[in-house]
Amino acid sequence: MSATDKAKNKIEDAAGKAKEGLGRATGDRSTEDEGRRDQARADFKDAGEKVKDAFKH
Repeated sequence: MSATDKAKNKIEDAAGKAKEGLGRATGDRSTEDEGRRDQARADFKDAGEKVKDAFKH
């Protein structure tokens, strides 16, 4: 996994957590759900990069 991809995934995960927290604090379910989706997307991308790395070695 390249360091750039790893950093992008961490940033997307952090943004998702922030969005989820904001949605929870304001009572906005759609923002909260969107934050969870962003986190899941970042986790999925991270897993894909790990699979690619496993086949490189």
